[in-house]
Amino acid sequence: MLRFIFRLAAMVALSVSVIMAVIDTTRSVAASALVMTPLNASWLAVSPNTRAAFETYVRAKASPLVWDGVIAWVLSQPGFAVFAVLAFLLYAIGYRRRRSEFAAAN
Repeated sequence: MLRFIFRLAAMVALSVSVIMAVIDTTRSVAASALVMTPLNASWLAVSPNTRAAFETYVRAKASPLVWDGVIAWVLSQPGFAVFAVLAFLLYAIGYRRRRSEFAAAN
């Protein structure tokens, strides 16, 4: 059941990644230049209140250094790439390895 949840979350993350890539592609064609929207800009456009709440939570619970160092860097990356990596990690966690025939015979 837990593997299913991870694979479902991977599928949702991959869907978001594809949607964000299509939006960036459309903007690139319209601008005749490469456009890659940072995750922070996309998040602020969709829900600025949750972005501010997340920043406040991380600064209060962890450390301002965590926000300034790691999370700010992730938020500055293209949104489609962040969600693609997230989808890969979630799928890898939920992946079920097939038993080899040699191991099954022994």
